[in-house]
Order: sequence, then structure tokens, then C-alpha cells
Amino acid sequence: MPTILIVGATRGLGASLTKLYASNPDNRVLATAQTESPIDSDEGLTANSILYIPRIDIATPDAGSKILEYLKGHAIFHVDVVIITAGYFATESLEQPSFEAQEKMYRICAIGPTVLVTTLANDSDTLLGSRSKVVLVSSESGSIALRHETEGGGNYGHYASKAALNMSAKLLSLDLKERGIAIAIVHPGFMRTDMTKGVGFDKSWDVGGAVMPGVAANSLADWIDTFDISKTGQYWAPRGPSDIGTAEPVLGPKDKLPAPLQLPW
Repeated sequence: MPTILIVGATRGLGASLTKLYASNPDNRVLATAQTESPIDSDEGLTANSILYIPRIDIATPDAGSKILEYLKGHAIFHVDVVIITAGYFATESLEQPSFEAQEKMYRICAIGPTVLVTTLANDSDTLLGSRSKVVLVSSESGSIALRHETEGGGNYGHYASKAALNMSAKLLSLDLKERGIAIAIVHPGFMRTDMTKGVGFDKSWDVGGAVMPGVAANSLADWIDTFDISKTGQYWAPRGPSDIGTAEPVLGPKDKLPAPLQLPW
């Protein structure tokens, strides 16, 4: 029975992935939540199909140790797939930068995921073992090569925290390759979520090719099935270039680019 751990599982992509994996009775799904008693009626999830790990805040130093304690308490000593989807996005501009927002984005989007993975990887009972997969949900915004004058600057913490996550994931892949643990960095797609709506990106949902989280979850899960140690440390867009605004000026015509698409750093 494959065991899947989803970190950030009660909203957006994380909730859709949780629902998708839990729909297969052959899977054992572990899902983290920040609250004591997560309510997921909107996603059609039930406590019977998912083991929730409560009070997990990825922006805190002890998130990984809390997950380990909970898993050991439930006699779970191995995880096949870890997917970290937790994120935070605040807008900034040259005229209105924000130290506080940048700090929060780094903690949630880069520092927290990195420390959590190292904590799981250092477990003496080898919670992550040969053929385990760790998927870090990043964004095409973390690609320095894809930044282009057609989209301009700004949003420093958003872009830079994703680039920091990409670097950490690459380094983790080097550290863990000999143990057979594969690390992936993915851009799951431009999604219609509260996060993008809250910062005004809903104005470009239709033009930008934004999809519902359930659609992105399906394409990501399909890609994870094909991902193994031969692709560890690589950076991929499972849905291809269709929603990447700078793909054409940087990489060439979208109709000539494949899906899935390996992204440049």
C-alpha cells in the first residue's frame, strides 16, 4: 500500500491532491493541517479516508519533528511520496517593498520545506528510503532564466523565495541521491485559487490559461507516477508551457515546446 504524505493539504492544490490520492483505496494518505480538527466538507473528504496530522505550520522549526512524532505514534515508519504544497504570496513593487512579507514568504516557501525534508531524511528509522519521492511545489516564477522584460520586475519575495526553494531542492537531490531518494521541483500550473485571486491575478486567469486546482492535481499526480531517481534534482512543468507568460520570448514558440516541459534554472 503506497503511503503519501501531503503537506499543506486543506486548501487549493494540496486539498485536491489529497482528495485525488484518497479516492484510490490502495493508497494510505497522510495530510497535514494547521488546525486541530480540519473540516474538508467542501472537498468531499472524510476522516475515514485520510489520516490528518494536526497543528503543522511549515513556517515553524518543529514542523518536521511534529510530523515524525505523529507518524511514529501511528506505527508509520516509511513514506513513499512526500508532496509539499504549502505556500504564501504577497505582492510588492519598487515603490512598496515589504520586509515583513518577504520574510514570511521565505519562511513558508523556502526555509520551512527545506528543514522539513532534512528532518524526515535524518530519521533513524529511514522514513524516507530507497525509491521514496519528494516533490516540492515551486513555480515557474522561481526560474531566473524565465524572468523577462515582457513581465517586468517587482514581487521580489515571491520570485526570490521560489528561486531559493529551487536551489535548496537541487542541493537536497545531491545529498540524497546515493540513498535512492528522488527530489523533484515542479511548477504545477497557474491555478484559480484564493492565493492568486487575493493578489489580483484573477484578472489574468482566462488570458493566462489558469486552471482549477483539481485539474492541476491530476496532471501533477500523473507526472509523479513517471518521476524516479533518473530525474532527481530536475525542475519540471508537468502541464507544459501553456500558462508560462515568458515561455515564448525565452524558450521559443509554445507550440514547439513539449508537455511536460523541463524548465531552465
